[in-house]
Amino acid sequence: MPQPQRSLFDHSREERLQRGAPLAARMRPRILDEFVGQEHLVGPGRVLRRSIESDQLPSLVLWGPPGCGKTTLARIIAQTTSSFFAPVSAVTAGVADLRKIVQEARDRLGQTGQRTILFIDEIHRFNKAQQDAILPHVEEGTVIFIGATTENPSFEVIGPLLSRSRVYTLSALSYDQVAAIVDHALADKERGLGELRIELTPEAREYLVNMSGGDARAALNTLELAVSATTPDAQGLRRVELATVEDALQQRAYQYDKAGDAHYDTISAFIKSLRGSDPDAALYWLARMIEAGEDPLFIVRRMVILAAEDVGLADPQALVVATACQQAVHFVGMPEGFLPMAECAVYLATAPKSNSAYAAYTKALEDVKQHGQPPVPLHLRNAPTGLMRALGYGKEYRYAHGYDEHYVEQEYRPHELEGRTYYQPGELGYEAKIKAWLEHLREKGEG
Repeated sequence: MPQPQRSLFDHSREERLQRGAPLAARMRPRILDEFVGQEHLVGPGRVLRRSIESDQLPSLVLWGPPGCGKTTLARIIAQTTSSFFAPVSAVTAGVADLRKIVQEARDRLGQTGQRTILFIDEIHRFNKAQQDAILPHVEEGTVIFIGATTENPSFEVIGPLLSRSRVYTLSALSYDQVAAIVDHALADKERGLGELRIELTPEAREYLVNMSGGDARAALNTLELAVSATTPDAQGLRRVELATVEDALQQRAYQYDKAGDAHYDTISAFIKSLRGSDPDAALYWLARMIEAGEDPLFIVRRMVILAAEDVGLADPQALVVATACQQAVHFVGMPEGFLPMAECAVYLATAPKSNSAYAAYTKALEDVKQHGQPPVPLHLRNAPTGLMRALGYGKEYRYAHGYDEHYVEQEYRPHELEGRTYYQPGELGYEAKIKAWLEHLREKGEG
């Protein structure tokens, strides 16, 4: 059974990290109740939290942006379940390292019964052969696998390993959550900066939290640098001003934007400009992000989403253009990649807009959630065997291509949802033709 959780202050000073360790490392939570953020995963009553506290933990893949708590959560899981924590980094570790950990885990399990959590940071950096090396030991239960990645595991983790793991998505921390972590570090006398007399001005605090981009580690490391660069006054007070935090954040601030807007605010302004059909504003925000060193593929991914969500069927070519832009940027690279990005941004901004496909899917999803999974009507089922045909599978199905205009009136939904309408075409661009065609087909069916 898991041992009772202990407060951070129950640990002896020798057990704590050395005082010379970075502030972010010293302030790392050790129990679930001190873990900030990710309430959708580890909040009271959530499935993952119950699994951890009951020591019934499956293998996991933790997917989320930097500084959101992936490594911290893995360490807390190991402590809460009284498991041995064996961390490796995919950047430096190889198959030989994994084999050694697995052998030690096997010995440990046989001798003491203690299980081992194999934590692989940046699992996306392991190639297929390296990931394959983990698989049999996860299957047989020699280790509990926890992988951490900032990349989409659907593309970066091999299917067999992914199918044996539960994927949990972590979010970037909110402004209030990062602010709470910063305030706690300033007040904590055991592991934080509480032994020093520090006054972080409101302007400096707001800038620090905003510019962290939801990354708690970046916020704490920047805070520590700013504090160390501030000379105490005659009374021993360190007053950390905005200029000091800006200086400490110089490189990171440039990566996002020089004016001090947060990374997500800037991409939000860009997307809203595209949606609002303002090509000039869209180009401005695009240039600002590119000049600041933003990942171009991050920008393009957002344009692909907007092409489907906001332009939609008013101009189906928009999705083709956005996808081609992604391929062009990936192929050409930077700095010339700004050319297809600018072209795509102008195209999306000036295209007619419709969110009808998004709205239609949302309505259909509501019915899926409300009505469960009614059986597929018999006439729509495939009938590859004689038994299935005898049971009525495919009976009375009418093949559309055998009728005038390749259309025949018949029901394609479960009986419980007959007559439900989800898609309402708009009036702009190509969608006006879709609307006219659907109206024609409905009149034809009624006739």
